[in-house]
Amino acid sequence: MSGQLNLKNENQIIIDKQRETLNTELILRGGGKGLSKLLPFLGPAFIASVAYLDPGNFATNITAGSRYGYLLLWVIVFSNLMAVLIQSLSAKLGIATGMNLPEVARERFPKKVSLFLWIQSELVIIATDLAEFIGAALGLYLLFDIPMLLAAFITAIGSFAILELQRRGVRTLEAGISAMIFIVALAFAFQVILSKPDIGAMAAGMVTPRFQGVDSIILAAGILGATVMPHAIYLHSSLTQNRIVGRNAREKKRIYKMELFDIVFAMAIAGAVNLAMVIISAALFFKNGLDVEDLEVAFHQFGQLVGPFSSILFGLSLLIAGLASASVGTMAGDVVMQGFINKRINLYLRRAITTIPPLAIIWSGVDATKALIMSQVVLSFGIAFALIPLILFTNNKKIMGELANHRFTKVVAWIIAGIVVSLNLFLIVEMVI
Repeated sequence: MSGQLNLKNENQIIIDKQRETLNTELILRGGGKGLSKLLPFLGPAFIASVAYLDPGNFATNITAGSRYGYLLLWVIVFSNLMAVLIQSLSAKLGIATGMNLPEVARERFPKKVSLFLWIQSELVIIATDLAEFIGAALGLYLLFDIPMLLAAFITAIGSFAILELQRRGVRTLEAGISAMIFIVALAFAFQVILSKPDIGAMAAGMVTPRFQGVDSIILAAGILGATVMPHAIYLHSSLTQNRIVGRNAREKKRIYKMELFDIVFAMAIAGAVNLAMVIISAALFFKNGLDVEDLEVAFHQFGQLVGPFSSILFGLSLLIAGLASASVGTMAGDVVMQGFINKRINLYLRRAITTIPPLAIIWSGVDATKALIMSQVVLSFGIAFALIPLILFTNNKKIMGELANHRFTKVVAWIIAGIVVSLNLFLIVEMVI
């Protein structure tokens, strides 16, 4: 009986894939109407956008709001606009070449350079995984008063469960990750309503670039470092390289145009959540003269200033964001190993190996929030090594064909690269010295 059910399910999957292929071909020829035209292309950006909602963002955004109020909201807006361009370049590379960023690097760079890029990207992903793992464990600890070490083991089990979605197909994974993002977005939307922010100050903070001393610049660099994530750059090109394959330049251009909707939509949600974190912290903590740097303190303050429901929403968001971003980090690790050195290990084995550093840090008793912030410094090292090759490759017409960057895009991309790399070098120097 179970064999018959499995056969029936497999047949249905084949039928669904055939129907999706026919629908996609119709859209590429210019057919389709309304939302149906977009649906086959939605998904990759939502998986990549999880990197913009990891627990490292929670730590920097809550600190920024409690210390400077609405002052640094413009940094979130600016970072999110940069993220749209960066992720669109990554998606475009996969569409144009049928290869991901690490694969193109392996093809274009000497073997020693590819090996170096693989090692540094693995270190960056370990740091990312540390932040995500600790964040999810901290969410469990805060919500259920579970000891951190036990919470870490439960987090490991949860991250394996999310990886199981990938085994069931990319669409299932995309649906699961997207659902988690929407839960986090709804939780913070409720938080904003409950916190009753100053709308005028909030609007001014979003559009008025300014700082307040060196510490605010350091924190702005931290926000940027927590927003532009190297592993999301690597991963996005992988998610689009074979998803829908264009047979000619016209089809590739149409695929890219459709993917832009996915990117803008996903990044808008991620940006709104990051804005909400700062806004809530400003409306509650800054307004009451509280300088909150610790996520555990933030959780308890939400309960005292607003009520238990507010703190539960915060803890739930932290847990879900940590679990989702941990699974995405594991996927990115698989991409960089396969791309840079043409090797692969089982995803579950990779997940098991990458749980060891976070478990060791939690077992040692290191403060969770400090570990999250330090992980952002390590992330800062890796941004240039992902961003600069991405711009070089997408500028190259021999690689990209008709999807190569236009002159205006080239200029803007290099300006963004200069800003991102400079701010992250500044952050590294300030935090190390």
